[in-house]
Amino acid sequence: MSDAFTKLFAQMLASSQEMARAWNPALEHFDMRAMEKLVPIMPADMLEMWFGKTFNREGLDAKTRLLLTIGAITVQGALAEPQLRMTIRQALAAGATRNEIAETIFQMSMFGGLPAMQKALEIAKSVYAEEDEE
Repeated sequence: MSDAFTKLFAQMLASSQEMARAWNPALEHFDMRAMEKLVPIMPADMLEMWFGKTFNREGLDAKTRLLLTIGAITVQGALAEPQLRMTIRQALAAGATRNEIAETIFQMSMFGGLPAMQKALEIAKSVYAEEDEE
């Protein structure tokens, strides 16, 4: 890696840590070093989008962003179960209520269909059960 890229990467890591703290309390200890092997093949503008201005900009709070993400995963048929589980946990940590999460999933029934909504609600219910056990 060139010195310029190393410096840019260090800035991106710092920005991602700050984004994690501000965007979602559940991501406070997020460590980007796990992606170091992938980063050299990623364009700089993609890194900037992920960890720079896109997720750090003003306009939506963490809870709203996470509820939107839950909606998007639901519309896709709730096929990304691990990602949906993680996002539900993050939304709870960011202050979303179980009712807000359920309403978000329910709202997506008209876009993703009833089977997608039902699958997402089942996943949410299992996440709630796991949270209750802890």
